[in-house]
Amino acid sequence: MPTTPGRTRDASSSGEDIAWRSIIVVDIVESVRLMEHGEADFIRRWRSYVGEIRSTLLPKHGARLVKSLGDGLLIECKSAPEALALAFALSACSERHNAGFSAGEAIFLRIGVHAAEVVIDDIDVYGVGVNLAARLTTLAQPGRIVVSSQFADHLAQGVDADLEDLGYCYLKHLSEPIHAFSVAGPGAVSSMQLSPLSLQRGPTIAVLPFSVAGHRDQVGVIGEALADSVIGQLSASHVLGVISRLSTSALRARSLRALEIGTLLGCTFILSGTYRESGDKLDLSIELTDAKREQVIWAEEFAGRTSEVLSIQSELTQSLCGRIVEALLQHEIRRVSTRPLPTLEAFELQLTGAMLMHHATRASFERGREVLEHLLERFPRAAVPRAWLAKWYVLRVSRGFVQDMRSESARALDHTHRALDNSPDCSLALAVEGFVHCHMLRDLHTADQKLDEALALNPNDSLAWIFKCATLTFRGAGKEALEAGRKAVSLSPIDPMKHYYDGLMASAAVAANELQLATELAQRSLRMNRDHLPTLRALTIAQVESGDVAEARKTAQRILELDPALTARVYIERGPKGGEVPRQRFARALVEAGIPVG
Repeated sequence: MPTTPGRTRDASSSGEDIAWRSIIVVDIVESVRLMEHGEADFIRRWRSYVGEIRSTLLPKHGARLVKSLGDGLLIECKSAPEALALAFALSACSERHNAGFSAGEAIFLRIGVHAAEVVIDDIDVYGVGVNLAARLTTLAQPGRIVVSSQFADHLAQGVDADLEDLGYCYLKHLSEPIHAFSVAGPGAVSSMQLSPLSLQRGPTIAVLPFSVAGHRDQVGVIGEALADSVIGQLSASHVLGVISRLSTSALRARSLRALEIGTLLGCTFILSGTYRESGDKLDLSIELTDAKREQVIWAEEFAGRTSEVLSIQSELTQSLCGRIVEALLQHEIRRVSTRPLPTLEAFELQLTGAMLMHHATRASFERGREVLEHLLERFPRAAVPRAWLAKWYVLRVSRGFVQDMRSESARALDHTHRALDNSPDCSLALAVEGFVHCHMLRDLHTADQKLDEALALNPNDSLAWIFKCATLTFRGAGKEALEAGRKAVSLSPIDPMKHYYDGLMASAAVAANELQLATELAQRSLRMNRDHLPTLRALTIAQVESGDVAEARKTAQRILELDPALTARVYIERGPKGGEVPRQRFARALVEAGIPVG
């Protein structure tokens, strides 16, 4: 029974081992003719070639020269990808040594590579696998490499090499045919450009298996399980594409640049890391890399327990994934803030525009509109960014930046109608229409109708659920609102607007009289967006009704700094029809905290 590649077991007590190895056999084409043509020159050139291999190539690829014959080489290597990289290097080195010689004088090589369990000692390698590797060279054309299917099984097509199936070939002294492949380099992937992201495809992340600290080529069960857990959690995000596990596994222990990985997998970002295990203690070092720019944009250390690794919902995985999404968003926002809009890719504009309009500062808010409008100039029929732009007009009113409710609601509805004309099944556009009717036209009945339509089209639309949470809160249906909010979070557990979800759920918790939960949700939301007025109001009310009036007054003072015109009367007037009773209750708490009656 074959052992795991790289592992060995005792063959005897005489210093021999049985191990899985990649066997490389190099054969000189027409060595007899070359020797007869000029023996001294041929020997000099061959010795020079072998000298460079021994001093430079073998150490670089972790390989051992088992023997050098007058017309060939026998080399063993633990790693199949490294063995193939070495075979390519051997071929390239041969071409350099042939420079200046005619075709008749050049020393051409043919190379055969096989992976098998062999017997190893200090001076040689033995076994049927060695003979098979030697026979494979007879299938290779001058300057080419042929490998067995057993070796090819350890390669990633297009990553390590491009494989050409030669079929089942009969070789001398072997009773059964051997399935063989001719191999060529995967191409100059480092010079390839990533294709622009379309609106349908957002930022995409590849999660590579985590390796053992200090041993890049060792992944282990923990590293595989960690990658699985992170992929499972990140896959729940509706704004982030996640490369499949099968694709990322093919790249483990490969010495590839970030740009090469990004090109091969079509990903924007790469998550990699190492782990150190001590009993049940687990220490992680994580890096997030922008694949196209080959820049590490975030790195952090995490500590957890080995027993957590197999659970997608573990505290370790949730914490890790939350920080990953946060780092991605901050990276994108910095790029939009510092670079000209035409240089940015479509989905980056859409995502960042949606994020910026939920930021506290007026400058960021206005930048969000600028980003979305620029995107719609390029893609006028795109429904999703138009729906986000509609919401921008809603927020401009709710944040007190304009007072003309009628004009702003007309602009918002114009965008949602145009979005639905282009894409009738755009649940986001319907959800934003519901938001417009709730917050601007103050019509809870129509708002609920639109949100119900959105959820009928797409019951997994987390934004429609969080807006439903808002309408139920306005009605005073706190428990139902919290359930809708929890549904929204479950559908997008690491949503880039998680702080916005937390803020709306804080208001729902106040309506449900779960004041401690309301305080915790509001404070968590404000850590990400400290000046979000609706969340500050929810926190103020929860603090008053919990008896912490002193803290409530501090929070209310911050509200008045941001919204000096706010009074209890204005607060009530801004609310939608059908929500008067709970709003009267909330207004009393705001007055107790120091908001003027008006």
